Amino acid sequence: MKKKRILSAGIILGTTALLLSACGNQQQNQENRLYIGVTYYNQSDTFLNEMLDSFKAQLEEMEVGGTVPAVTVRDAAGLQKTQNDQVKELIDAGCNVLCVNLVDRADPSDIIDLAREYDVPIIFFNREPVAEDLMQWDRLYYVGADAKQSGVMQGELAADEIWENEQIDRNKDGKIQYVVLEGEAGHQDSVIRTENSVNTLQQKGIALEKLSYEIANWNRAQAENRMEQMIGQYQTSIELVLANNDDMALGAIDAYEKLNYSETSRPVIFGIDGTDDGLKAIRDSKLTGTVYNDKEGQAEMMAKLAAALVSGEGMEDLPFENDRYLMVPYFKVTPQNIEELLGEENISPEANERG
Repeated sequence: MKKKRILSAGIILGTTALLLSACGNQQQNQENRLYIGVTYYNQSDTFLNEMLDSFKAQLEEMEVGGTVPAVTVRDAAGLQKTQNDQVKELIDAGCNVLCVNLVDRADPSDIIDLAREYDVPIIFFNREPVAEDLMQWDRLYYVGADAKQSGVMQGELAADEIWENEQIDRNKDGKIQYVVLEGEAGHQDSVIRTENSVNTLQQKGIALEKLSYEIANWNRAQAENRMEQMIGQYQTSIELVLANNDDMALGAIDAYEKLNYSETSRPVIFGIDGTDDGLKAIRDSKLTGTVYNDKEGQAEMMAKLAAALVSGEGMEDLPFENDRYLMVPYFKVTPQNIEELLGEENISPEANERG
């Protein structure tokens, strides 16, 4: 009898040890599980939507803590307070990494304070915080691209096209009359892209005359409206359109098509981002060129950084600048390399439907 009790006790102890071990493994797996909370400034932004699609696809191919990472995405609808509330909700839901595309790049303090309180690292993306804010805590990072590089490349594309095609200067006055479609008023990327594009054109020997510029908030419909107004004022005098992103460049094209301008009476138009619709417009000879903002590369950097922050492995393999920044270079897209870049079959069906 005593022997049976000892045996039973041994079985119970052994079973308890196994259960504790299993629970311990589950708890460890739960702690190492990657659950990402994403909040971005506005779901109307085509580039960000495509980038986040790529980000989610990257995560589906990964395994962290024995499981595929989970991700929840929230749209801040252009309101910083809404984004602040979303960050708290994502933390309360158990997210252990935050990816934040700021509504207001100059106002991240509430988000940073919340994340620090709960010890949840933040990967800011696409909208770069002020450098001093990024240094508030050692678990803050940024993934993006150099806005200056995109402006310089856009200027180079435009200058090359102007030098190669004398027909662009339709009035033969030796100057290129141009207009600009800008993103948000005072936005860092808008200002930097515009300044560097124009400065590069001038450095390349192109004489310029600015006719007008309009704020279109990165939005295709707004850009179409603003472009119609400028066409109404300047008619065929506009020889060059510089747009801070592809959506606004496409809005300019929409305006010319709506007003039934022939191809020979339209200006050359340049964008930035390399969205699906932008690439299709280059292929269809509607958009003269764009600068590719490598959304796949940025999505990959975000996914790898998020995994490394949770697993504790792989940080040393990431190409950090100043310990906080992961910057992915732009590259130029023209009719000469569009097929090499994508090929007909790689442009999404959605882009074909929209175009």
